[in-house]
Amino acid sequence: MTDFLDIHKTDAGDLHKILVQAKAMKVARADLPKGTPDADAPLANHMVALIFEKPSTRTRVSFDVGVRQMGGQSMILSGSEMQLGHGETIADTARVLSRYVDMIMIRTFDESVLLEMAEYASVPVINGLTDRTHPCQIMADVMTYEEHHGSIKGKKVVWMGDGNNVCTSFLHAAGQFGFDLTFAGPANLEPEAEAIGYARKKGATVTIERDAHKAVEGADLIVTDTWLSMHDKQSARERRHNLLRPYQVNNALLQTAGKDAVFMHCLPAHREEEITSEVMDGPQSLVFDEAENRLHAQKAIMRHCLGV
Repeated sequence: MTDFLDIHKTDAGDLHKILVQAKAMKVARADLPKGTPDADAPLANHMVALIFEKPSTRTRVSFDVGVRQMGGQSMILSGSEMQLGHGETIADTARVLSRYVDMIMIRTFDESVLLEMAEYASVPVINGLTDRTHPCQIMADVMTYEEHHGSIKGKKVVWMGDGNNVCTSFLHAAGQFGFDLTFAGPANLEPEAEAIGYARKKGATVTIERDAHKAVEGADLIVTDTWLSMHDKQSARERRHNLLRPYQVNNALLQTAGKDAVFMHCLPAHREEEITSEVMDGPQSLVFDEAENRLHAQKAIMRHCLGV
């Protein structure tokens, strides 16, 4: 049994094997209708619980479709149905679910919920997102970059804006895949020191740069995320807009980076805020390839966890 909790908690060799598997599975499905099962049906007779304490579009659909394509069955459970930690403990929930299903994917708020679920479950647990990290997204991002431009090792990745959970996982990936990362954003929104320290300890160059145009010089990949949470109050939204406006990814910024730089966004995007439509729909954008690759990367992660 193998959990997939975070990129820095997974062996680098296994991460590469997962991406090789993901690419092969994507090629094997080329031109097939979306509902066609994979030929080898690696999840046949397997039941997977998909738990969503946080709302989701891409994570929910991509995991559900992935399980079905691999011949398994999925059970989608919402936070309101589960009420994790309210009444029944997370540990007891993990023990009970392990009697019913073969694997658990959880998208939650506090990282401690994920870790307690993994500690007490006797089946593999996958991190579908926490407030701290988003490893499945970054596996899809690395896969997407390498599809278009070869190995990401030694490349310059620029994170633009808020050093959030996706940024933290990018720092973990910098250490594991051997690329450098520049953070361009306000001082009070820098990524966590622990993740920066991890990447540097593994040999990656991590740079903090306040000037957005200086940050993207020589960039191979520029990444951003939404400036706002759906839970932000209006006053907080206005403050964050003012703080992050200099880090909008627009055509002027891409021109500074150069024609070989590509752009990603994990979605959902707020067009004309953190990203302009001109960039998102432009020739340097890999956003929708990136979104598709969530499916293929997560299918490979599930196979890795179950050893099938």
